[in-house]
Amino acid sequence: MGEFQKPKRYVPGPGEPALPPQLAQLSDKSVDEVMEELNRSPFFMTQIDESDGKGGENMELEALKALAYDGEPDEVATNFKNQGNGQFKIKLFKNAVEYYDKGLAVKCDVSSINAALYLNRAACNLELKNYRRCINDCKESLKLDPTNIKAYFRMAKAFFTLEKFDEAKQALDFSFKFDAENKSSLTLLEQIINRENTITKIAKKKEEQRLHNEKLANNLISAISIRDYKIIKTSNPAEMLEDAKLELEDAEDIESQLVFPAMILYPTTDEFDFIASVSELSTPLDIMNIVLQRPEEWFKDQKHINFTSKKLDAYMETETGGLVKIGKKASLHKALSTPQPRIPLFDSSIRLYLVPRVEAESWLANWDKELAVKKRYDL
Repeated sequence: MGEFQKPKRYVPGPGEPALPPQLAQLSDKSVDEVMEELNRSPFFMTQIDESDGKGGENMELEALKALAYDGEPDEVATNFKNQGNGQFKIKLFKNAVEYYDKGLAVKCDVSSINAALYLNRAACNLELKNYRRCINDCKESLKLDPTNIKAYFRMAKAFFTLEKFDEAKQALDFSFKFDAENKSSLTLLEQIINRENTITKIAKKKEEQRLHNEKLANNLISAISIRDYKIIKTSNPAEMLEDAKLELEDAEDIESQLVFPAMILYPTTDEFDFIASVSELSTPLDIMNIVLQRPEEWFKDQKHINFTSKKLDAYMETETGGLVKIGKKASLHKALSTPQPRIPLFDSSIRLYLVPRVEAESWLANWDKELAVKKRYDL
């Protein structure tokens, strides 16, 4: 291939024609300047340019605009309708709506033309998901032509998308008076009925689940009431209790065991453990055996040297802020159901203090009942 040669300017030879005046004007201009000039010509426009490049109007463009409205109103409206149809075919729905708007603005007296403009604009609005506008356009079209099957169909489809099924079926019912075998309408009616049935089934299932959950919740309330357990809700429950639940071992049976989360506190070392599920028939000894499953190194620490099931005592807090020593082999059920002193569940959980026996006397002497109650409510 040879090197690129820059095009030479046209120079007419003997007997050759000179450049036309328009091209002669462009011959001394850059490519960008030439493209700017071409864009002012309606036949070459890539974007609307309403100027003539000199601060005046683009007369060619204005002439074309005027031409669009040249003719009788029905001819002008039909022209806009046809242009809108062209835009619709290439899926430029917003452009199509603008042409249909212009066609309706002409206000010609031909009902069939106006009905078609409304109907076609409804089709655009359906594609653009402007369902309310689609419905209104269909209504306007039907005022002019009550027999138009497409208007009923598009209205029904818009109502269906909005899940207004009664209105959608009503629109189709009207259409069947004029064409009872229309396949598109029959298919849409089937879709509406199927969707209604699906929604009804989902709603029924949700209601059944709601009633079932309500029954289980009532079972739990009854189980707590029968046992006469007291629950105190504090103003600042521990974070780990947010996902923990007080529940029946068998949610359907109020006589099955209650299971609740447990906060195990070691007040002499300022430590704690959390157990997600503890049965009401469990004992403090059972809980000790769980929480004391630790590495040997843990027990070698001086502060844990007395942390064995034989050297630890269990205490629970009373409703009035006092403390009660709980037998290691006594069930939690027995502790919680004892009428006096009343031992509550705190935030639906067990609160158990494990204290080395050698330190218990000192710890008990420093316990403040009033402060314990205040802490429950941040008083």
